Amino acid sequence: MQLHGHSLIAGKLAPISSKTFNAFNPADGAKLEPAFLEGTHADADHAMRHAEDAFEIYRRIGDVARAEFLDAIAEEIMALGEELLQRANLETGLPFDRLTMERGRTCGQLKAFAALIREGSWVDARIDTALPDRQPFPRPDLRRMLVPLGPVVVLGASNFPLAFSVAGGDTASALAAGCTVVVKAHPAHPGTSELTAAAIYRAIEKCKLPHGVFSLIHGTGADAALALVRHPLAKALGFTGSLRAGRALFDAAAARQEPIPVFAEMGSLNPVFLLPGALRERSEQIAAGLKNSFTMGVGQMCTKPGLVFALGGPDFDSFAQKFRTQLQSAACGTMLHRGICENFHAGIERVRSLKGVVVLGESDADADAAKTQAEPVAFVTDVENFLLHRELQEEVFGPYTLLVTARSTAELEAAARSLAGQLTGTLHGTPEDLASFRSLAEILERKAGRVVFNAFPTGVEVCPSMQHGGPYPATTDSRSTSVGTAAIQRWVRPVCLQGFPQSALPPELLDDNPRKIMRIVNGALTR
Repeated sequence: MQLHGHSLIAGKLAPISSKTFNAFNPADGAKLEPAFLEGTHADADHAMRHAEDAFEIYRRIGDVARAEFLDAIAEEIMALGEELLQRANLETGLPFDRLTMERGRTCGQLKAFAALIREGSWVDARIDTALPDRQPFPRPDLRRMLVPLGPVVVLGASNFPLAFSVAGGDTASALAAGCTVVVKAHPAHPGTSELTAAAIYRAIEKCKLPHGVFSLIHGTGADAALALVRHPLAKALGFTGSLRAGRALFDAAAARQEPIPVFAEMGSLNPVFLLPGALRERSEQIAAGLKNSFTMGVGQMCTKPGLVFALGGPDFDSFAQKFRTQLQSAACGTMLHRGICENFHAGIERVRSLKGVVVLGESDADADAAKTQAEPVAFVTDVENFLLHRELQEEVFGPYTLLVTARSTAELEAAARSLAGQLTGTLHGTPEDLASFRSLAEILERKAGRVVFNAFPTGVEVCPSMQHGGPYPATTDSRSTSVGTAAIQRWVRPVCLQGFPQSALPPELLDDNPRKIMRIVNGALTR
């Protein structure tokens, strides 16, 4: 497929604009063709107006038709074949096996939401039938279910060009809910974004849906994103990226005349606590697992373990030596783009300059700046020094982690309490450790959206029980998840219909329950 570099608005190419940009291959710095046209405020306005018009149709087509659409998107993405993977590799430097896995995850997400809405119980239908003879006042007939919010804005992430991008989890869950979507593509992989958008449009054509169901806008700066967030027709925002950018978007959404919900994932340190029994019994396995986890994807995972806490002493010293040995053989890797690589090295130098923080170990390999490479490195300090330097709680995106030693259980708990909100918190230990450190586990439950035992947080399963979110600043809304089928809840709101006749009710609220979904009827959960 020949790339054209235009934003795609309701199935049509956006007009030529005066500003353009190119993607670059991070592995060699080569400029990639074609040039992409910067989206304008007029493009954002047209996309949102088409999304609003299409929403009035799309929200009424029914869950089964929407499920067929999601399945069709997955089929069209797979039909792109190697071309999609090749372009994604050129734009991100990610290896083909990782991109193949990510494509499978992307299509799997779409199919998971298709299955969810085919079954139908996700609408959380609740019915309380009328009690006309109730004293002292009768009860009216009340029926409640979830309905879509309206047009949703999605901003693509840099580190997952498929699974958290144009057809990623935010888009899939919003389309499943019955919302129309306008995506602002990430400027680091615009070609990958265009190819994916074309697949979505082919699915729109196949399913005979209004073209305004989906639009894609390109852009390098904040202007296009802010124009979409501030547009009066936008009803919600999904974002994955930095705290600085996420907070700016959140503030812009809150400052609107009609504020809208923002579901922003903005980073996490994902602390790991190594309890005494674990260090004593399996320090070698933990050392290998930690090395693999914090270097996975060149450390560019939102669930990378960036902090590791343990009680100091001989067992920790033995573990640290094994971990140092593991690090020596860790490979350098190409990061997603030059800006991320520069920020990584600046973060490392910031940590290196702090008093009481020393290098524990690093890779024996040398990073090649021409290949946008980063070198895995780990530092070590103690809890007292950690609590003195708030900078140590700032995320360094890349293959970096910090080990922190404590003198007592009380110090471990103090360190845990000092942490801001996290996507994950991890405990390595024995059953006896869990009993002894129950207070620490309870602290982590308050700090993190997912608490992991005897594993590492990298690797996020897409399933109904997954929670990928956490207290601020991990996300702007700790009640939501961006992974798993519960993500659909972000794009809906409840509506109660009072006193409506059967002829005017949606199928989900009819007495005979034609879809056979689970509902709460007069207080009882039933089909």
